[in-house]
Amino acid sequence: MTESIFDAQPDYAKANRPHVSEWFGHRVFPVVSGSAAALRDQRAHRCPFLTEALGLPQRCVKSHETDATKRNSAGVCTISSTSNRIRQDWLVCPFRALDEKLLHEMVRRLFKIPDTESVVIRPAPVLDVPEQRTQVLSDLRGGGARTFIYYQGKLGGEIGLPRTPASPQFSFDVTVVELLQQGESSSISTGLDGEGIRLGKYGVIELQTTDTHGSYRQTVEALTNALALHPADFHRQLADNPEWAGKKVEGPNVSNVFKRTFYQVAFKFQATKRAESVGCILVLPKPVWDSWQPFLGAPSVPKQKDGTYRLLDDETSDPRDWIYVFDVAQESGSDGGPAPLAVDMVLGTNAETLSKAALDVAPRKAVEGQGVNDAVRTTLLKRLRDYLPGLD
Repeated sequence: MTESIFDAQPDYAKANRPHVSEWFGHRVFPVVSGSAAALRDQRAHRCPFLTEALGLPQRCVKSHETDATKRNSAGVCTISSTSNRIRQDWLVCPFRALDEKLLHEMVRRLFKIPDTESVVIRPAPVLDVPEQRTQVLSDLRGGGARTFIYYQGKLGGEIGLPRTPASPQFSFDVTVVELLQQGESSSISTGLDGEGIRLGKYGVIELQTTDTHGSYRQTVEALTNALALHPADFHRQLADNPEWAGKKVEGPNVSNVFKRTFYQVAFKFQATKRAESVGCILVLPKPVWDSWQPFLGAPSVPKQKDGTYRLLDDETSDPRDWIYVFDVAQESGSDGGPAPLAVDMVLGTNAETLSKAALDVAPRKAVEGQGVNDAVRTTLLKRLRDYLPGLD
């Protein structure tokens, strides 16, 4: 390891209170990354994930917000909370999941690209930089790699479906499209540009972040002030004072996590069932997937021969839609950079099966919660017997 890791005070780290766990991309609780890279990013308010994606230093998008409410969360990537009864990291910033290895794996799965083929995946804004645009076109024309461009909120802007009199407006978190040379095989006939390039198929990636109660203002102020007061040994001081990362931090709104996502996910799974699209992937942090279990009826997820999983009794051999469940490592990478992401489960599914779990299995299990008796009827009997003892 080329970095130092400082443990927060053991007794304090066991407390149930929520904390900011990553600040400007690096761990600050329950362990503190003491790497030189962490200190550089925190001093510069740099987002290491956007910086890696664009190849140029990028400040955290919330650091220079004019909206004070958004600026109050500057640098906050994840929240450490025991909302699922164990301490886990909940993502609160979508750019925290900008992981090149994960993105490549998902694109390969959506577009069914074997490991033997080279893949280039770049955010749309790089096309505005002459040197990088030249490199992308060189990769494409050289014929050695399949080339993809993606759009995300601060990376070219979201792409989605406009509102119609009979449907709502929706934006996709990440839209990935393949670039093809004129004359390459493709099932799509789209407009040409002056470079002799045309669009191939597109895929959609949705990421579920977490709404939390309250504000991060006091913690962001505490961390910022501590960094200014202790420029030489900030990380050691932070480990000795872990309460700085937990000032008035509140936990995730667990019920809201599922409710605000389920309809959108089912809608987008269906909306990408078209010839021009290769499908949709929903990316879920592990604590979010764990929090979903009661809403899905704690469904069975049988493992398939290829190592992926299915939901309930779905036996689809070639799904178009997937759920990726990932987690954040507790320690930083070997180079002192941000903690890596690890895929915990890859689940093939579809809108129909997801809806069955949420709208059939979970409600049935809810009313059967007390065995063969209807749980609602059992509660009504118990309460009314206080007034009518002989009620049957």
